Amino acid sequence: MKDTLKHRGMRNKLAEIVEAKGITDKKVLEAIKTIPRHLFLDSGFEDHAYQDKAFPIGADQTISQPYTVAFQTELLQVKPNDKILEIGTGSGYQTAILLHLKARVYTIERQQELFKKTKLFFTKMGYRPKKMTFGDGYKGLPEDAPFDGIIVTAGAPEVPKALMSQLKVGGRLVIPVGEDEQVMTLFVRKSEKEFEKRELGAFRFVPLLEDKN
Repeated sequence: MKDTLKHRGMRNKLAEIVEAKGITDKKVLEAIKTIPRHLFLDSGFEDHAYQDKAFPIGADQTISQPYTVAFQTELLQVKPNDKILEIGTGSGYQTAILLHLKARVYTIERQQELFKKTKLFFTKMGYRPKKMTFGDGYKGLPEDAPFDGIIVTAGAPEVPKALMSQLKVGGRLVIPVGEDEQVMTLFVRKSEKEFEKRELGAFRFVPLLEDKN
């Protein structure tokens, strides 16, 4: 698949839809306009890639709808060179958005099929996260902590304590919390022991799975 003028036009329209839903961060909107979402999907979905919808990407996982990606990204308040931990690489679309914002991205995927497929895709496309790990997102990456921001792209029944502990003071954790339906939740670390919590509406995500071994 190629990235054509038609695709770019569709991305501009998608950015307008996302903006109309309340996204105001110009850099996030620019990333939506720039990253070729159709390349992150199987070719059968190409005609639908710029609808504001989630789509299956294999291994019972989905690529989040663009509004959700933009919403979570806006909450992170990414600055150039920020060190961001992403839990759930998936198709890599969210990773690419973060890279466009000049973040240093550390990303974890627990589905081996997706991990291999996306790693290959990143190499082909020239996307370079700082680190791409096959493993359990619940544990985070303690060896690379602390992080300026942590984004979780799957629904967590509870907030993993490991992720809270890996956040810098002043850092932001964006995580959908809940079982069947999730509440988008933002934690801002105020001090070693204090977190400010905000709940920001209902969303639906595939579940964040924990490795019980």
